Parts: sequence; structure tokens; C-alpha cells
Amino acid sequence: MRIAEITRKTAETDISVSLNLDGTGRCDAHSGVGFFDHMLDQLARHALIDITLRAKGDLHIDDHHTVEDCGIALGQALARALGDKTGIRRYGHFALAMDDAQIRCALDLSARPFLVWNVDFPTAKIGTFDTELVREFFQALSTHGGITLHVDRTHGFNSHHIAEATFKAVARALRMAVEPDPRMAGQLPSTKGAL
Repeated sequence: MRIAEITRKTAETDISVSLNLDGTGRCDAHSGVGFFDHMLDQLARHALIDITLRAKGDLHIDDHHTVEDCGIALGQALARALGDKTGIRRYGHFALAMDDAQIRCALDLSARPFLVWNVDFPTAKIGTFDTELVREFFQALSTHGGITLHVDRTHGFNSHHIAEATFKAVARALRMAVEPDPRMAGQLPSTKGAL
């Protein structure tokens, strides 16, 4: 089974994550940041990945360390659960519409992390959540998950819709990329012989 558990403890955060790539989209996330937990629920649900996450962070300072470190831990769990990536599709893409917002995502589980981010938010906050943390999360996820990740906002004027569409688009692309490819069974999706 493609399952992983990660525990990450620093002076700023204490995080535990368990992840099942062949799940049903169940999410049990408690980070102390309400909007972020809502986004993680969208990520799990639309990727069909089960995520259990517990985080204690220095929220008395702000949400930055907690959100970023959750991205680190989830990326590490994803990389561990994928193993050597034999038999997966590797690539994923999705264009997702949510009301006024449209987000396009393309990704490669290449083990070569790179983030291309063209997502602007019209507001600095969604409730009490800093919108700049959306990018911070995906930067950490791509770096520690070994993902080449491109995310583009095509349309959108509502920050909540833009953020949610972003998590859903990445989730759908990730779902495609981690799926077993029946035509690649037992083979690595690379001409190099390694990912």
C-alpha cells in the first residue's frame, strides 16, 4: 500500500501527518488555522488521498510557520508514499472553474522541485488568513514532494474562490499523476531509468 507517516518537530511547529495515496478523499486536519484546514480538506477530497494531520505551531506569532511546515511534512509524506514511482502516470494537469475563478495546474512528479506561480489575490486576507500563505504552502509541498508544479490564475476576483480553486486544481492534477497507469505496470515513467 502507498502509505506514509511523517513527524516533524522544530522550535516553531510540531506536526504529524499520515497519508494514503489510494484513499477515498478523507481528511482529518487540525492545524489550528481554520481556513487552511478547509483547504486541506479540498486537497484530500479532490485528490482522493486520505490525509490525517495534527499541527501545533506558534500561532501567537502568525500562521506562516504552521502552514509552511505542514506543506513540508505533506510533501515528505507524498514522496515517501510514492516510493520509486514505478507504474504511476507521473504527469497531471487540470483546469478548474469555481464561480468567478479559474485555475490551471500542470505538474510532474519528477523529483526535480520547481514552482511556477502566477496566482494573484485581490485581497491580502481571507478572514484572518494571509493569502500569501497559499503560495508558501505550495512552495513547501513542491520542494519536499519533488514536484515540478505550475499554477496559473486565468480568471478570478474573489480571493476565497481563487484559493479554493487552486487547492482543487492541484488536487485533481495530483490525483491524475499518482494513479497507477495500467500500460506502465512495473515500469518507471522515465527514459532515464530513475526519477
